[in-house]
Amino acid sequence: MNTKLNFRHELKFLINRQQYFLLRQRLVNLMDHDRHTGSNGEYHIRSLYFDDIDNTALHEKLGGIRQRCKYRIRIYNMQDDVIHFEKKIKLNDYIAKVKEPITRDMYRSILNGEFQVLHVPEKPLLMELYQQMNHRLLRPKVIVDYVREPFVFANGNVRITFDKELRTGLHAVDIFDHQLQSVSAIDDKLIILEVKYDEFIPETIRAALQLEGLSRQSASKYVICCKYLKENSWEDY
Repeated sequence: MNTKLNFRHELKFLINRQQYFLLRQRLVNLMDHDRHTGSNGEYHIRSLYFDDIDNTALHEKLGGIRQRCKYRIRIYNMQDDVIHFEKKIKLNDYIAKVKEPITRDMYRSILNGEFQVLHVPEKPLLMELYQQMNHRLLRPKVIVDYVREPFVFANGNVRITFDKELRTGLHAVDIFDHQLQSVSAIDDKLIILEVKYDEFIPETIRAALQLEGLSRQSASKYVICCKYLKENSWEDY
C-alpha cells in the first residue's frame, strides 16, 4: 500500500474500577464525550480479527516485534450501517490505521470464502486483503467484544478511552450473530485505558491522568481473547 499514514502515539494501561472512577471524574470536566456515543456516553464495539496461516499477528505481538500490523472487521452497536475493514499498523510506540467501508453483502461473502469481492483495484487496502487471503490464507480468527467510553480533546487531537466488559466469541466468527454466547475475557474489575494523541498531551489532561502513577501494559485485546482458543502452548501460562 502506498497510502500516506498518519501515525499517532498510543499508550495502554490496565486499571481497576477505583482508578477508573477517579480518572473519569477528572476527565469529565476537561474533555468531551465522543459525538458518536449514546446518552450514557458509551457505545458497543465488536471486531472480528483475522490472522494468517502462521498466526503472524499473534506471534509478532507476543514476540514484541516493533513493526507489525493486524486486520479486523469492526461494527458498532451491533448495527450494519457502518462496517469497516481495518488495518492497524504499529511502529514502536506509534500507531496508524487504514480502513475501508464494506457492505453487509461483502462481509457475508468474505465469511463464505468468496474473496473476489475484495478485488477492487482502486482500493489499495481491499486489494492487499485480497492478496493476503489468497497467498497468506488470512482468515477470521476471533471475535472481540467490549463497551467503550471515549473522551476527546481538540488540542493535540487527544482521545482517551475506557474499554470495559471485554469478552470473546471463542470460536464463533459471525459478528452479526445476535445469539452469540460470548464469555468474559478479563477480570470484570479491570478496564483497559488507552491514551492516543498526535504531538502532545495538554498539561491539564496530563495532570488529570497522572500517567506516571500508572503501569503501562501491552493490553492487546486480540491476544487476550486468543488465549481462549486454546491452540497454543503459551495459553496455559
